[in-house]
Amino acid sequence: MTSLSFTGPGQFLGTCTPPGDKSISHRAILFGALAEGESVYENFLEAEDCLHTLEAMRRMGVPIQHEKGTGKVRISGKGLLKLSAPGQELYLGNSGTSMRLLLGILGGSALRNRALRGPVSFGPADAPRDRSLKQMGAQIKGKENGNFPPLTIRGGKLRGIDFDNKLSSAQVKSALLFAGMYAEGRTIVREAIPSRDHTERFLEAAGARFQKIGNI
Repeated sequence: MTSLSFTGPGQFLGTCTPPGDKSISHRAILFGALAEGESVYENFLEAEDCLHTLEAMRRMGVPIQHEKGTGKVRISGKGLLKLSAPGQELYLGNSGTSMRLLLGILGGSALRNRALRGPVSFGPADAPRDRSLKQMGAQIKGKENGNFPPLTIRGGKLRGIDFDNKLSSAQVKSALLFAGMYAEGRTIVREAIPSRDHTERFLEAAGARFQKIGNI
C-alpha cells in the first residue's frame, strides 16, 4: 500500500476508491445466482467471508467468473428453483452472514438435507431467526439445540408469515425475505427501527414482487 505524508494547512485533492462493502457483496452474489440472466458486479469485496458465499453458490451449480484482485464478478443466474445439490457440506468458515442468509434460501429450495459447516456458532441472539424460519415451515437442525454447525436444512414448502423484527437485525430480515421468495402467500417483516436495507434494494432492482410500506 502506498502512503503519503503531508502537513497543513492546505487542500488535499485526489480520487479515492474505497473497498467494496461486505454486506452488499454477499447479497450481490446471492441475488445474481438466484436471478435469471447475467449479472455483472464491480468493486466486489474479496474478503474471506464473501468468497465463502461465492464458492457456496458455485458448488450449487451457478457459473461465476471471478478473477481475484480485480473486484469484478460475472454471474450467470440459474433462477430460484434451479440450484444443484452440492456433493458435500458447504463450508462457510466464520461467515455468519453466509450461513444465516443461506438458511433462508435453502429452507425453501428443492434441495434436500443440505448441511452448512463452519466454526461460526449461533447464540441466543439468533433465536428469532430460527423461530421465524421454522414458523414458515423450514426444517433446521444443528448441534446443541441448533446453536452450532453443522446445520442441516431440509428444503420444502414454506408459508408466508407476518414477523415483528424486534432486534432490527438486517440478517434476520434478509433471511426471511429470501425465504419469502419461495413461500406461498405474503411474507411481511415489521421493524420499529429500520435496519440496513441492502436486501430490499436488491429485490427492487431484480424485479421481485416486493413493496416497502412506511417503516414496517
